[in-house]
Amino acid sequence: MYRWNRIVLACLMALVARNAFAQDVGAKLAEYMDAAARVDRFQGSVLVAKEGRPLLSRGYGLADAEHGVGNAPFTKFRLGSITKQFTATAILMLQDQGKLSVEDLIARHLDDTPESWKDVTIHHLLTHTSGIPSYTDDPEYGKRMTHPETVVSMIARFRDKPLDFKPGSKFHYDNSGYFLLGAIIEKVSGRTYEQFLRESIFQPLGMSDTGYDRTERVLEHRARGYERQGSGIRNASYLDMNQPYAAGSLYSTTLDMLKWDRALREGRLLKADSMKAMFQPALENYAYGWLVGEIKGHRQVGHGGGINGFMTEFLRFPDDDVCVVVLCNVMPSKPGQVARDLAAIVFGEAVESPRERVVAKVDPEVYDAYAGRYEIAPGLVLSVRREGDRLLGQATGQGEAELFPESETKFFLKVVDAQVTFMKEEGKVTHLVLKQGGRETQAKRLADEAKK
Repeated sequence: MYRWNRIVLACLMALVARNAFAQDVGAKLAEYMDAAARVDRFQGSVLVAKEGRPLLSRGYGLADAEHGVGNAPFTKFRLGSITKQFTATAILMLQDQGKLSVEDLIARHLDDTPESWKDVTIHHLLTHTSGIPSYTDDPEYGKRMTHPETVVSMIARFRDKPLDFKPGSKFHYDNSGYFLLGAIIEKVSGRTYEQFLRESIFQPLGMSDTGYDRTERVLEHRARGYERQGSGIRNASYLDMNQPYAAGSLYSTTLDMLKWDRALREGRLLKADSMKAMFQPALENYAYGWLVGEIKGHRQVGHGGGINGFMTEFLRFPDDDVCVVVLCNVMPSKPGQVARDLAAIVFGEAVESPRERVVAKVDPEVYDAYAGRYEIAPGLVLSVRREGDRLLGQATGQGEAELFPESETKFFLKVVDAQVTFMKEEGKVTHLVLKQGGRETQAKRLADEAKK
């Protein structure tokens, strides 16, 4: 009896400690998110869970600004590229059923493939190493995204283009590859992509608030997508949802994504070997629909998404049994930064909550010394120029944004959480330091500009 009482007492003490941890961490998570909503105008829904139990589950801002409907844990958001992990799971399920192998050439499962695809395997598509050009990289994509399309007509957009590189030799993020995976799922299973995911994944897991988003469908608790416009917002540009398809067409809620996390944790859909393969990183730490890495020594698998009016992040920490879901319905947002900060709070790290930055009074004449081009990485250059009393910056392939001064040498951006510090040697600006996403990167000033 005495031994039994000791066991009961130990269990009660463990329960008390777990509840105290949940309350303490939950309060810190809520404090951070309240600051994010107040300072950064965060808009969306957030869930942080440990061992399947939510530490924080709340909505912020509006799901529908026109009707004043707030975001909530049951609000449905477009996931964007988080879709890819469901596509990858479907492929591995078909492999478990003996209907395909990830080492199969895609020509085995797709009709009328071009000669240039003869060496491309399903594995290459899953890991973004096929070399097939991504249709979203096409300069005309923005003009054509509203056009009604079919699977066949979408594939026709990129099937006759030459490969960017030899299959398996390089990594390049490729929505065309995941689009083709959807077509393979349909061919092999005899069902549409939407049907296969609904019947084989969502229904068995009880994910009743997850599915293929179609604009014409009346969907209860659907969030509308927005774009920031100055201090306000506007409706995001229309997108024909047949275009993202298996690369980015799904919607879900934070609560359903927690169900997905638990199903992965419990291995409810895939054989052990397939589960291991799904999280095995290839080039650039990309596995099958997942990015593999770590945060502060904690192993992480996750993926983000971005699709007209929506930005998302889903992080899992398998060794700690922690998951973080951040779903936003306004662009630009910082779901990745928010998710990483929330995870760090759970792990006991010191995290600074978003704070109002004060714009310093600086003589615009000093901006002339900063104008130039700075190489952040090969092929990625930040161009800085003065326009009147403003300093503007534009990274390769991105829009121009104002750099606001905190001092004569330190500047911050409002569109993203980033800071730029200009560095001098012997009175001349030689490089800058870009701080973003918890990382600091030195960007050398290009020689031709430094001489001016």
